[in-house]
Amino acid sequence: MAYQLYRNTTLGNSLWESLGELIQCHQITPQLALQAPLQFDKAINSALAQRDGIEFYDSVWTFVLNDVEFREVTELSKVDEVRIVACDGKNTGPKTTE
Repeated sequence: MAYQLYRNTTLGNSLWESLGELIQCHQITPQLALQAPLQFDKAINSALAQRDGIEFYDSVWTFVLNDVEFREVTELSKVDEVRIVACDGKNTGPKTTE
């Protein structure tokens, strides 16, 4: 099963909004609209799987980016490497009390 994490991003929301508009204009069927995100899930996951520096293990994503630029309106900072670690915000483990 392909991960569906992108769906709550700007890209995912825009995809759903566009599909809704296409359905309303009768340019695609609802059944076809439901297939588009599944296909996009596969494409995103395939693209991410081919990238070095991306790992997913035990509900934790690790991204390693090289030659990164951070930009503000008037400033530019360059860094050789940035490591981003992200995990599920839901605590699914057992509750412990001391």
